[in-house]
Amino acid sequence: MEQPIRILIVEDNVIIADDMQSMLEEIGYEIVDNVIVYEQAEKVLKTEQVDLVLIDIILASDKTGIDLGKHIRENYDIPFIFVTSNSDRATVENAKTVKPNGYLVKPFEQQDLYTSIEIALSNFTYGTNKAAASNDNMGDDDVPMSNSVLKDSIFVKKQHLYYRIQFGDIQFIKADNVYLEVNTVDKKFLVRSPLKDYLEKLPKKKFYRAHKSYIVNVDHIDAINSKDIMINNNLIPISKEFKEFIISAMNS
Repeated sequence: MEQPIRILIVEDNVIIADDMQSMLEEIGYEIVDNVIVYEQAEKVLKTEQVDLVLIDIILASDKTGIDLGKHIRENYDIPFIFVTSNSDRATVENAKTVKPNGYLVKPFEQQDLYTSIEIALSNFTYGTNKAAASNDNMGDDDVPMSNSVLKDSIFVKKQHLYYRIQFGDIQFIKADNVYLEVNTVDKKFLVRSPLKDYLEKLPKKKFYRAHKSYIVNVDHIDAINSKDIMINNNLIPISKEFKEFIISAMNS
């Protein structure tokens, strides 16, 4: 099932923090927690699923937002954005040492916040912690969406939000010209990507290229004959090599 991005806010000005939370929830993001000091943030990161962190550089604790950024970079594979009133050269240079995925200067508007988050997510590849090229998107239900990869999920952009899709919910992927149709248990998403490149983002033990135009999740195969497999009442053509692979796996 698709899930909104879960964001942790670390900001010691309660009024600003509440304003940020309202902006984010209005857009459609989910706020995991809203905390004011390093130690609280550390605890939330340890106990909750967090997809992105917004961090004020100056916090109401001995440890700063830069300390928290360093802690995240060393212990977690998630992006974070510094939110600060200070845009002087020394602060920026200090912040750069922990390689934030964004830098937002107060005061800011909702659109500025959304844009910073979108860029941070689209440029962050989970699992490798390196910038990745984002795919084109047009923001409609039936047009291309970009994606980023997580260890057990993939983030797919639909309209103006990133959604987390569990790998296990993906049944099969069909190539259609320059787009891919990603079929989940209950929804379809369009992604602009070559089939070969998309296959590399998926777990190798579950996903296989069954045909020149299809990737399938072997856990969802319901039936097989000499030419096709069936997944959720969809008949999918398969190559001779894939048929032999499936039969071999069934007999092992």
